[in-house]
Amino acid sequence: MLLVTVYLLSMKAKVYVTLKPSVLDPQGKAIQHSVELLGFQGIADVRQGKYFEIALDQSLDPKGVEEAAERIAREVLANPVIEDYRVEIEE
Repeated sequence: MLLVTVYLLSMKAKVYVTLKPSVLDPQGKAIQHSVELLGFQGIADVRQGKYFEIALDQSLDPKGVEEAAERIAREVLANPVIEDYRVEIEE
């Protein structure tokens, strides 16, 4: 008897969410101030954001993976009124 084990490999979607440039970022300003207090010079601005990794199994075709990741980013992870997002797919 032959046993075969199949592992579904996953594709990874990396989602970067940042505040739009026109939106005030008080956390970024606080980080910038702390960095300057530590002696770092020449820091013009600091903007903070969020990073997510989503594992999607390869039963989806590449276009389906990209569409799913885009929809999750747009509808769940980012607030499109004040945030921008970027999705990268990694196999």
